[in-house]
Parts: sequence; C-alpha cells; structure tokens
Amino acid sequence: MDSRNCRTLALIAGRSGVALMLWTAVLLAQQPAATVAALVNGQIDGLVATYKTLHAAPELSHQEAQTSAFFAGALRAMGYDVTERVGKYDNPAWTGYGVVAVLKNGAGPVVLIRTELDALPVEEQTGLPYASHVTAKSDAGLPVNVGHMCGHDIHIASMLGTAKDLATLKSQWHGTLVIIGQPAEETINGAKAMLADGLYARFPKPEVALALHDSADLEAGKIGMTSGYMLASATSVDIVMRGVSAHGSKPEVSKDPVVAAAELVVALQTIVSREKSPFDPAVVTVGSIQAGTKNNIIPDQAKLQLSIRTYDEGVRQRILASLERMAKGIALTDGLPPDQPPTVTVTEYTTATYNDPALTERLHNVFVQTFGAANVVTMPREMASEDFGFFGLDGHQIPIVDFRVGAVDPAKMAESQRTGVPLPSLHSSLFAPLPKPTITGAVTAMTAAVLDLMK
Repeated sequence: MDSRNCRTLALIAGRSGVALMLWTAVLLAQQPAATVAALVNGQIDGLVATYKTLHAAPELSHQEAQTSAFFAGALRAMGYDVTERVGKYDNPAWTGYGVVAVLKNGAGPVVLIRTELDALPVEEQTGLPYASHVTAKSDAGLPVNVGHMCGHDIHIASMLGTAKDLATLKSQWHGTLVIIGQPAEETINGAKAMLADGLYARFPKPEVALALHDSADLEAGKIGMTSGYMLASATSVDIVMRGVSAHGSKPEVSKDPVVAAAELVVALQTIVSREKSPFDPAVVTVGSIQAGTKNNIIPDQAKLQLSIRTYDEGVRQRILASLERMAKGIALTDGLPPDQPPTVTVTEYTTATYNDPALTERLHNVFVQTFGAANVVTMPREMASEDFGFFGLDGHQIPIVDFRVGAVDPAKMAESQRTGVPLPSLHSSLFAPLPKPTITGAVTAMTAAVLDLMK
C-alpha cells in the first residue's frame, strides 16, 4: 500500500469504523487481480517452455496419446483428481484420449473449463526453432505432416497455468472445478465422444462452461468477446450420383454422373440465394468432386463432398432437405438409373457455439477490470465452427462462453493494417502466435473468470 493510501486509511479510521471496513473491502477486492498477475509472472517462463515442447510434438485427432498423458500427469501433480481415456467414438478403432481433472473445494458452483489436445494435418512452414517436423498416418492411413497450426498447444500450456493458479488460490474460491482436456476438436467429434462416455454422469455436471481460443485477428494482450451466436454449426455431407459407365467415344450408351454432378454444383448455389431469408446466414460449399480414372472413360459414379454452415437448426434442416431434393431431381431429369438413386449422407456435424448473453456480460466486466476497457473488444460472429457448444447440451441448458485471446505481435498487426497485407490465419502453415504475451493473457483471463464465478 502506498503512502497516500495509508494517510487516507488513517483519516477514515479516525472518522468512521464503517468507512474503514468499506475501504478495507475495496483494497481486498483489488488484491486477487494483483495476486493472479504475480502467479502468472512467476510461472510464465515454464509455461512458454511447455508450449514449445508441445508445439514440436503435435498429435492428430484420435491419436493424442502422449499429449493427453502429459496433460493428465501435470494436473495430477498439482493435486487434481484425474481420469484418463474418457471418450467413446462411433468408430471402435479410435481411442478416447479425453482427460477429466476435478478439484473440489467445499460447497459452491461447479465450473467446467476446457482445452483441446489435437493438432492438424498441416506441414508447418514457420521456420521457428521449435517448429514441428512430425509426420503421422491419418485416419485414412495416408502419410501426413502434423502441426499445431490452430494454437491448441497455446491452450494446453495456458490451461496448466490456470490450473496451478487456481490450486494455489483455493482460499479465494469455493465449489468444484472441472478441467477438460478434449481430444478430436479438429474433427468435431471429441466433445460428443466424451459426453457419450458419460461425462456428466461420471463427473460433476457443470453449471457453467468456459473455453478460450487464441486469435489471429487480435493483438496479444487483448481479449475478444461475442455475445450470442459466435460460431456456426458445421455439417459435412457426401452426395453420390450414380450413372452408367461407357467409353468416352460412345456417350449415347452411358448415363453420365459427371454431368449430373456438375449440374448439381450449379443448382446448389440457389439454396442460399433463393431458398432462405437473407437474415439467416448460411454457407453451402462444394469442397471436393471425385469421379473417374481416365480421360476416355465415362465413370459410373461421381462423389461430391460438401460443407454446410449456419446458426439456426431449422435453416440447417431445410438445406439438407434441399440437397436431397435437388440431387434426386437432377438424377431423374438426366435419366440416371432409377434403381440406384443418389445418396445424401451426413458424415460430420457440430452444433453452433452460442455464448450465453448474461454470462458474456458478466465476464466482459471481469475482463475490463482485469485488462482495462481498451483491451476488451467486441468481435463479430464467424461462420467457422468447433464442437465446444456440445458441452452446453441441447437447448443451451448449460450457459457457456468461448472467448478470444489475442495472439498477434502488435507491431505486425499495425504493419498489416498499414499495408493491407493480411497476416497468417489459424490453420495456415505460417501461423505462429507470440507465446509469452498470449499465454499470459490466456492464463490471466481464465483464472480471473473462474475466481469471479466461484468467489
């Protein structure tokens, strides 16, 4: 306490015992933030070293054996009750590498905080001394390069920092803290796998769930928030058009599925422009067409792979119905074999991420107190997707918030804004967060949020 505060406190003490108690309460209310800052500063070098180790050793979705074991071991050493191998996939060949760590601290709310464990099939090209040179086999058995080009390594290191801070600060909160190390976020089925394995039956069911994500659009030291819908749902769809194969010189004896597929690609563009309200955002993307093996052979089938993005479940269902109607209509018009109709198959799905408005406002106030109003910004919602929303259950039963933590060097951000040259985005082979300030911001923000919710 500086000399001015001492003099002020003495004056108040001489005038009013009630005022003295009020002033003391104000000082104590300010103390946790200072304590958190000191704790973060005390461990930041170790957290950055952890981040670099994780960055150099990424693991693909469904293969996070070493990452999950490391995460579990670190939490267990801090005094958490840790359970490994949580997760049940539809594919029995995949192992659930989910980690659940619980720290009980008397009566109070149950708060869940989550980090992801997996990396991407991307070849890193940052040139960093701790860059990944890992290769692995994908779920399809193909050799791929592997890189943490989305920042999950930042998230893991930050979560360990938060876990340590909260274990140290047990006198300042009460309740049950549940920390989730979630596998397979990049394939959007890890959260569902953990829930299918009895997450909320085997472990305390949360009253609130929080997550964070580093941002390639925000300077390190800033926090980004979005109230309401933040990320879209994502639905992956395979459409197979079946025809009759023939030699390329005799198209009249074929039923060409490639032509039908091309017609379908064009027709699909009208779903967004003509079959829904312009006030309901949606994206329909054809990302892949696979057909044929040689120039002069008309194949017997063509496969299209699509991605659908929207916030509203009703809109999503109408788009799926339109896909099937259009595929069957074109097959009928083109005379494709009626006994082999097109198939429309949903292969992946994740719900939209909806940030509870009341909880968002509460955390916004916490972050303003912690970082200052200039460093807490409102960010627009995106059509990108992830599966954190599943932890809120259907109908947003559990309030959730996923907030952004700035990861970009402020000098590089200023240069990008000056020149108009965009910076590498998440999933780019060149994406490289600024480790120390990003982790500092993430640990500080998540710790402050949990302390407020469990005070």
